[in-house]
Amino acid sequence: MFVLIVGAGRVGSAVAKSALAAGHEVSVLDEDPLSHERLDAGQTQSWEDSGGQFTVGTALETDALVQAGIERADAFIASTAGDNTNLVIAQLAQKRFGVEKTIVRVMDPARADWYGEQGMQTISPTKHAIEMFERTLAGGGE
Repeated sequence: MFVLIVGAGRVGSAVAKSALAAGHEVSVLDEDPLSHERLDAGQTQSWEDSGGQFTVGTALETDALVQAGIERADAFIASTAGDNTNLVIAQLAQKRFGVEKTIVRVMDPARADWYGEQGMQTISPTKHAIEMFERTLAGGGE
């Protein structure tokens, strides 16, 4: 499976390393060339020597997405620091490039719910933390 991940922060780089280790073909797109260091961190060889691809570019630019391999992506993960960017590029991946398996990180729980209702697979760390807190309180915490 060819996986395209946009955003090489902590989340994106961790998912990229995991996917590559699982035998998938992985391409990462990030606008910061220094974010590549996260992909190399803790590895015995460089990201590229391990079989990964890294592209420097802005995900809102179609040319950068194409250069990173979106036209052949089987899965797409939007994990930049910006909800708006993640939501727009995930919609591009789905609607323009036909990538069926898309995952979008959305920090705002209300937006995550709304986009989830529209058919997008969203992950909201904020929503998850709130739900865990509420379960903890319901479990007898004072």
